[in-house]
Amino acid sequence: MLGFVEDWLDRLRARRDRLIADPNFQRWSLANPLTRPIARRRARAALDLTAGFVYSQVLFACARLKLFEALAGGPLTVADIAARLDLSEEAARRLLDAAASLDLAERRAGGRYGLGQLGAAFLGNRAALSLVEHQPALYNDLADPMALLRGEKRAALADYWPYSDLEQPKALGAEQVAPYSALMAASQPMVAQEALDAYDMSQHKRLMDVGGGEGVFLCAASERAKDLQLMLVDLPAVAERARARFEAAGVTARAEIHGRDFLRDELPKGADVVTLIRIVHDQDDARALALLKNIRRAVEPGATLLIIEAMSGVKGAEPLDAYYGFYTLAMGRGEPRRVEEIEALLRQAGFGEFKLLANALPTLTSILVSKAV
Repeated sequence: MLGFVEDWLDRLRARRDRLIADPNFQRWSLANPLTRPIARRRARAALDLTAGFVYSQVLFACARLKLFEALAGGPLTVADIAARLDLSEEAARRLLDAAASLDLAERRAGGRYGLGQLGAAFLGNRAALSLVEHQPALYNDLADPMALLRGEKRAALADYWPYSDLEQPKALGAEQVAPYSALMAASQPMVAQEALDAYDMSQHKRLMDVGGGEGVFLCAASERAKDLQLMLVDLPAVAERARARFEAAGVTARAEIHGRDFLRDELPKGADVVTLIRIVHDQDDARALALLKNIRRAVEPGATLLIIEAMSGVKGAEPLDAYYGFYTLAMGRGEPRRVEEIEALLRQAGFGEFKLLANALPTLTSILVSKAV
């Protein structure tokens, strides 16, 4: 019965696709008052796909030129903005009109421009702006997506994340890890807030953040749970960068720093909760499974593991498949996975009792909770 239904649905979808592809139907749907709103929404979606790269470059220019900061104090004339951004008035007006069309800026009375709603949102989110300013590294590699898909070129992004293809990542020095560690630290606060709003960390005694970078998440967790003991595990050169952050946050007395390769080295024991934040989707299946098994060996039955990252197919975050699918392709390793695919890896590693938490921004991250069995 199920096969019959699927065959019927496939035939129905094929008919739908032929109809939508018919230029005569497209013109009819725009002329018909009942179907016109749907046709216009589809046309707008097609425009957004076609022009999406240009939209991103407008946003990048606004971020790099600090347009949002310039407008933070109130609306300005084109001449004032041009002077602040070191642009000609003609170039400034072109940028401002483009930004206004995307709600990054807003036309105001007297020929002035102020912040748009999206511009104001970016102004208040330094973490998001850090990711925007990182985008050119990806865009350069995507100039020839066919070559990436066919494996005909090595993407430069793989060198930005040098651990991604090294057999001995512990050999990386401070200068090699600095760029990506800084980016992860800058973008981590919004992920940390989302995860900690969805999951109560105060129910635990000792938290181990594997691949914890500069300790941003652990510091955020320490504010929510004042008695929580903290353990950070990352490559030696990366983990060492957390020391100053722990001192500034006043948590040094309850924090441990472990410089280890989490795929090959034994992990420290004693944690009753472990977090993997934007780690699993950076690994292929074999490495992801090895990591999860390594974590399982380090914890007792009943310990909690949280996987915190964008996941494929989550309602409300569907376009992330496109972004992370090609980002990990350029990086040279990993892929976005569906929740059930992550759960399958977790089962093989000795985890169960899965729960996908409801959270406010699935476009930012999802949070999958599991227990060691």
